[in-house]
Amino acid sequence: MEREGSPEDEFIGNDEVDQVIEVEGGEPIEEDDGMDEAMEGGEVEETIEVDLSNNSRTYFDKHTDSVFVVAHHPSLPLVASGGADNVIHLWTSHSQPPKFAGTLSGHTESVIAAHFTPDGKFLVSADMTGKLLVHASVKGGAQWKLVSELQEVEEIIWLKVHPKVSGAFALGATDGSVWCYQINGEGASATVEQLMSGFSHQSECTMGEFINIEKSEELGTLDLVTCSLDSSIVSWNCYTGQVNFKIAQPELKGMECPWISLSVAPVEMTKGNGGILACGSNNGVIAIINCNNNGAVLHLSGVIELKPDQEELDSSIESIAWAKGFPLMALGLVGGEVLLYDTNMWRVRRKFVLEDSVTKIVFDSRDNLFVSCINGKVYEYDSRTGQEKFTFLGHNMGVLDFIITEMGGDKRLITAGDEGVSLVFDVQA
Repeated sequence: MEREGSPEDEFIGNDEVDQVIEVEGGEPIEEDDGMDEAMEGGEVEETIEVDLSNNSRTYFDKHTDSVFVVAHHPSLPLVASGGADNVIHLWTSHSQPPKFAGTLSGHTESVIAAHFTPDGKFLVSADMTGKLLVHASVKGGAQWKLVSELQEVEEIIWLKVHPKVSGAFALGATDGSVWCYQINGEGASATVEQLMSGFSHQSECTMGEFINIEKSEELGTLDLVTCSLDSSIVSWNCYTGQVNFKIAQPELKGMECPWISLSVAPVEMTKGNGGILACGSNNGVIAIINCNNNGAVLHLSGVIELKPDQEELDSSIESIAWAKGFPLMALGLVGGEVLLYDTNMWRVRRKFVLEDSVTKIVFDSRDNLFVSCINGKVYEYDSRTGQEKFTFLGHNMGVLDFIITEMGGDKRLITAGDEGVSLVFDVQA
């Protein structure tokens, strides 16, 4: 098995980056004019002037605490938002203002994940007490009925719904366990079947992604890759519960790599290989894995050289995204850096520097790059030129999640805000 690179001797230095772009005119945050001092992360005065700039088209504010997640129905203009108030609210995305469509209760702690199945027939959600709820669409999505309630673990960290195999979903927990389920039937009579549970990780299972997605239905396979703080990466056959491969510290040159993020490369960029993925750690290590070659490590390196005033956590890779039309991969770090890699050479093409921690990165259908930040803003970049195209404003606390939807010719960005508000923005073509 080929193992390349070493985090110690492959750090990306400032002189190796093709272009560094500092947001907000290149001024460091501590020298800013006070626009977003409340988000700076350091000590601030009690009486602070909040930037009230807002270019959103509308908002939803029925949550009574932080909004952690937003999900959009695949065919209806329907949003599901969940957060620290232990509920999921349903509301419309096409109307101005949004129309409230109901509340789904039953969670006993903060809702940390919510996903519609690809056919839109079910909504799966999870909370921090390990409770998982499955709601079924009734009357064409006008109503949602609880059809299953599961609780096998103390706390769920992540939840993923398979984008092709309708009704298949998986989750990972704080005890390191991995679970996969299948929803059978439709409507109020639907049932949930456990496909597998796995216990290979020795610490928190921090993220999971389904792989070989495009061939899952054709070949009748259901493959999942998960990662953990114990430096392990595991591939699972969800139909049998067997481990396809496991990568641990010996396969990583003995490096300690507490993995926290995963992202599967699009098949458009891998000659049809649906098992190429990137795994990022909370100490700044990135690994590129070929899951269809017994977990071969194609690339392993550190991603940033920390400055003397930075902490190790600043190198934590919070989000990873791949472009579909260009050989680009983007990483978002706690320190505010966004690294744009040329995947042909594994070289950082550009580095954007935000005011605060990156929370999520997404490429849209045209490979524009969207980045949310704990400073309450979402930035849009032309990934090819590095030009900042637009800044979405309106939050006075961090943006914890966002989605991009395209329905009926309208393209919108919908956020989850730490202050308990979701904003809806128009995205220009």
